Amino acid sequence: MAEAPERRTRAGHGDDSIYWDKSKNRYIGAVSLGYLPSGKRNRPKVSGKTKAEVRQKLRELRKELEKGAKAPANYSVAQAVSDWLSQGLKGREVTSVDTYKSLADNHIVPHLGKAKLRDLEADDLDEWLEAEAAVLASQSLKMVHSVLRRSISHAQRRGKAIHNVAELVDVPDGRAGRPSKSLSLKQGEAVLRATEGSWIHVYVVLSLLVGVRPEEARPLTWAHVHLAGSGKDKPHVDVWRSVRRHGDTKTRKSRRSLAMPRQAALVMRAHKRREKADCLAAGEEWTDERLVFPTDSGELRSALNVRRNFRALLKAAGFQNPQEWTPRELRTSFVSLLSDHGIPIEVIARLVGHNGSGTTERVYRKQLRPVIAEGAEAMDDIFGDNDDAVDGGEPEAG
Repeated sequence: MAEAPERRTRAGHGDDSIYWDKSKNRYIGAVSLGYLPSGKRNRPKVSGKTKAEVRQKLRELRKELEKGAKAPANYSVAQAVSDWLSQGLKGREVTSVDTYKSLADNHIVPHLGKAKLRDLEADDLDEWLEAEAAVLASQSLKMVHSVLRRSISHAQRRGKAIHNVAELVDVPDGRAGRPSKSLSLKQGEAVLRATEGSWIHVYVVLSLLVGVRPEEARPLTWAHVHLAGSGKDKPHVDVWRSVRRHGDTKTRKSRRSLAMPRQAALVMRAHKRREKADCLAAGEEWTDERLVFPTDSGELRSALNVRRNFRALLKAAGFQNPQEWTPRELRTSFVSLLSDHGIPIEVIARLVGHNGSGTTERVYRKQLRPVIAEGAEAMDDIFGDNDDAVDGGEPEAG
C-alpha cells in the first residue's frame, strides 16, 4: 500500500527535510547547506515515490557531501558534457559519439548548459525531464538522461562535481514511439522493381530478401558475399563480422551466414560486375575488401545517406509518403513476409540473429502471424523467380 502524503513540517537549522509535493505527486528531500554567495539558499534536493526511497537518496547525498570535494564555482553543465564527449568516450564508434553529441546539443545544452554544476538541483532536472518527455520517446529520454548522468560522473572523477544530481531523479515516461510497420506483398514487389541497376536497389533486395540489419549492410565487404557457392553451399552472405570497432556483434547469434534467395544472388552478381567495371575504368585495383555499397569516393555510407536514397526509391516505386518509412523496416518486412508464409518463429529468430524467439516476439509482435508449417526457400516462393527483372548473366566466382 502506498504511503499517505503527510503534512510538511519545519525542519531544524541544518536538518534534512522530507515533504510531499502535490504538484509533482512525489516526496521531496532537501539538505540545508546554508546560503550561496548570491544570497540564495543552498538546498540540494532529491525526489522519490516513497519516503523510504527519499531517505536513502538523502543518505547517499550526505555521504558525497561529507567527502569534501570542492567543485569549481564556474564549472557549467555544458562544460561537463563537452568534457565527457571529448574525454570519456575513447574507443567508441564514431556513430555512437555522434548520437550522444546530437542528444546533448539538442536536449541538454540549450536548457541546462549555462547552469553551474555544483548548483544544479533535482528540482531543475525534474522540470527539465518533464518538458523533454513531451517531445521525446521514452527510450530517447532515457538516453538523454544517461548522457547527463555520465557527464556528471566524469566530472566527479576529476574533482569537478560534489555529487551526481542526475542519479537522484527518476526518468518519466516519454511519448509513445512510432510503431514500426512492414511492407505488404504488393509493396514489396514494387520496391524490388524500382530503380533497378542502382546501388540502393541492391541494398533493398539484400535487406528485404535476406533480412540483414542496416548496420550490417552498410559496412558489408565483398569478402563476405559468396556468390558462386561451393559444394553443397548456396550463395550466401556472412554477417557474423560486425561493424563494431572490436569486431563484436550484438549477440552470439548475430554471427551468422545467410543463404541468398535466387533473386538476391542474381542482383548481387550484376552489382559486383558493375562495381568491378567502374573500378577498372578508374584505373584502380579491385579487391574483395571493397565495400559493397560505397560512396562515390569509396567510403562507408552514413545512415542518413542510406535513408535519403531509400526514400527516393520508395517515391520511384509509387509510395505516397516515403518519408514515413525507414530502411530498418525492410527487416521488419522480412519477418512479416516470412511469418505470413508460414515460417515458424523459431526459424525467423535464427535468421534475424536473435538470441531466442522471445526477442523476436517482443520486437516484431505486430508482424508475426500464427504459423503451421516451415517452408523451404520462402522468399523464392513469395516473390517467385523473377529472372527478367534483373541482369543475371553467368554466375561469377567469388
